[in-house]
Amino acid sequence: MFTYSIDKELSLKLLAYEDAEELYELSDRSREHLQTWLPWIHATKSPSDTHQFIKSALKRYAENDGLTVCIVYRGKIAGTIDLHQLDWSNKKTSVGYWIGDEYKGQGLLTRSCQALFAHVFKNLGMNRIEIRADVRNTKSRAVPERLGFVQEGIIRQAAMLYGRPSDHAVYGMLAEDWKHE
Repeated sequence: MFTYSIDKELSLKLLAYEDAEELYELSDRSREHLQTWLPWIHATKSPSDTHQFIKSALKRYAENDGLTVCIVYRGKIAGTIDLHQLDWSNKKTSVGYWIGDEYKGQGLLTRSCQALFAHVFKNLGMNRIEIRADVRNTKSRAVPERLGFVQEGIIRQAAMLYGRPSDHAVYGMLAEDWKHE
């Protein structure tokens, strides 16, 4: 199983079925915070919904087409980071993430992304990581900005968010530009 220790208090681990209850409870406690940008929260009504998400994430992992990890802080799940697709032929992936409300503002998400991205470049051999975020989501955009990603542009009306068009800022990092160890 994939696990990576960042320091004594912070680590990443592959999402597993036994995480369903704890992950659901975290998302439920963070519902108000998450719903602004992540509409999937409305479909997450029970631990069984989270179990189904884990099932699909593990299927993608088994097919070598994704990786979803839990951010574990002081022994508790604090959020997740998801490599949405591992495009092996083009050596690139895109990333999504969220952190529980009670863990915001501690730098956990940035440190966790930094560690995972080092793994993506060094061990998986990817050449490019892409992050997209609604242009109004300044907290989500701050993660790639702190890690030195280049804002490559704005995709107008890239998605629908609650029936309204959402413009996305696109950030990219290339393996040759990654400076973090």
